[in-house]
Amino acid sequence: MTRLLTTRALAAPAAVALVLALGACGSRTDAGSSGDSSASGSTSCVDTSGDSIKIGFLNSLSGTMAISEQTVRDALDLAAEEINAGGGVLGKQLEIVGEDGASEPTVFAEKAEKLIKSDCVAAVFGGWTSSSRKAMLPVFESNDALLFYPVQYEGLEASPNIFYTGATTNQQILPGVEYLKEQGKTKLFLVGSDYVFPRTANKEIVAWAEANGVEIVGEEYAPLGHTDFATIVTKLKGSGADAVFNTLNGDSNVAFFKEYKNVGLTADALPVVSVSIAEEEVGGIGIENIEGQLTAWNYYQTVDTPENADFVAAFKAKYGDDRVTSDPMEAAYTSLYLWKGMVEKAESFDVADIQEAADGVSFDAPEGTVTVNGDNHHIAKTALIGKIGPDGLIYTEWSSDGPIEPDPFLEGYDWAEGLS
Repeated sequence: MTRLLTTRALAAPAAVALVLALGACGSRTDAGSSGDSSASGSTSCVDTSGDSIKIGFLNSLSGTMAISEQTVRDALDLAAEEINAGGGVLGKQLEIVGEDGASEPTVFAEKAEKLIKSDCVAAVFGGWTSSSRKAMLPVFESNDALLFYPVQYEGLEASPNIFYTGATTNQQILPGVEYLKEQGKTKLFLVGSDYVFPRTANKEIVAWAEANGVEIVGEEYAPLGHTDFATIVTKLKGSGADAVFNTLNGDSNVAFFKEYKNVGLTADALPVVSVSIAEEEVGGIGIENIEGQLTAWNYYQTVDTPENADFVAAFKAKYGDDRVTSDPMEAAYTSLYLWKGMVEKAESFDVADIQEAADGVSFDAPEGTVTVNGDNHHIAKTALIGKIGPDGLIYTEWSSDGPIEPDPFLEGYDWAEGLS
């Protein structure tokens, strides 16, 4: 059956305004194109007549998010190289059109429009912050194009034009806070960057805490790229918290953890669970500032699977032995293979055909086998709580019992009623 999704929630008034503004961009039309017509009546300019097919990679290669997003681009390039070496997709070689989102949501929207309407790509892979995704969402919906988004996010969203290959709320944020509760941590301080993901995630954590006997003793935000955390860390130190849940993004984490150490706080005395710090960011923050702290993800370089051993070896062979792998880059790598699987199942590059074929498509990813849920366009993922070791790698402290089915709207939790 055809599965039709709608965008059910936007987490901030500014995002709603942006959606309304960008939603007027118009349908994808290209007179004389060789592409297919979509179910919505718009005409694709994707050219499937030759021996190659264009796809777009859209990541921040400059600005505050480059510390995280460059490695995602590297993983996408690796996946494309492997797929081309294996014969391509439906016999066509992948031709990459790369763009820099420059850590600005408006730039992501503009570049997405260019990739879809001028470059005529069959799909786009990228984005990181929820602000970038929210900015791009109406562009993909109004043009009936496909975005593969690789990063964990706050949930409360599903779109027919986005496939979410990072974790949603019940696969990362909830395991993170539930782990802290199991460790006897009942007074949490929330710190995050001031945009959609941290504010929505913390709204969910507050609702969970009220239902679980956990007290939120502080909630503070800093602009993306902020580097002065003296005031926030002073509040944190005096809050009475016994753990911190961190949704800071980008290079703000460097300044936060340096200040954390400067005031004498330690991982043993006041642990921090971070959901946007992976192996790549650890090096930038400095081992001396973050060793022993916790993370909540679905993949680490240390995951013990044959597929991961091959992935890590291939990544290091291409980029150098000093490079590390991480959750967002693994999810991006996986997203390209999932798209390949959908296209080959559909025997078509057409958006409607791919949407129809998506349900049940699986891939033996480095993190383990993942499977697409055709109803909400998310994938089942195993939750992992990790601890940062002295070598800069992250080692699993706790794992869920197998993959967790995605529940982006938290429909399985009574305490979440009304959040969406």
